[in-house]
Amino acid sequence: MAKVKVYNMQAEEVKQINLPDDLFAVEENMPLIHEVVVAYNTNQRQGTKSALTRSEVRGHAKKPWRQKGTGHARQGSSKGPQWRGGGIVFAPKPRDFSKKVNKQKKRYALLSALSSKLRDGQVVVLDTFSFAEPKTKQAKAFVDAFKFNGSVLVVNDKNDKNVKLSTANIPTLSIEEAANLNAYEVLANKNVVLTEAAIKQIEEAYAE
Repeated sequence: MAKVKVYNMQAEEVKQINLPDDLFAVEENMPLIHEVVVAYNTNQRQGTKSALTRSEVRGHAKKPWRQKGTGHARQGSSKGPQWRGGGIVFAPKPRDFSKKVNKQKKRYALLSALSSKLRDGQVVVLDTFSFAEPKTKQAKAFVDAFKFNGSVLVVNDKNDKNVKLSTANIPTLSIEEAANLNAYEVLANKNVVLTEAAIKQIEEAYAE
């Protein structure tokens, strides 16, 4: 088991805990992580783009002028893509972009990403992450205390209104519940902060 330091929000060490190897010492599997992250991004697409083809735009298929003798280029219809207001070539249509990834792949990708972050020294464990009142100043003090370099993802065990309001105006700081954590969010942020309660939730959800 990996022994890690536990800090308070002032970056002061308060104790040490052991992290289970089956969750935080998983072998890195980049092809699997890539598959899961691509599927996650693809599933965010709404697929609602739509444009009209030449058969759908308003108008008629009558030739705008005769074939020869006018001095103009020959035209078969005013609904063609070369005309203003004409149809779009290969127009995008609503479609489903979603990709299915089974639970075991998602699980292993998440644990692999967390383990990789831990090996790189980019995981911080907190005893708790909360605010008595919504204050951006307090959230900024937390970031400054740890001297984070780059974006920070804080994984908490529950949805805390004061935490959300306090961190909303700090673009480099994002909050996620342990139950909704995924490999993409872990990799998209340089630093990952886990509360003890969040680690417990992860253990309960993913321990074999």
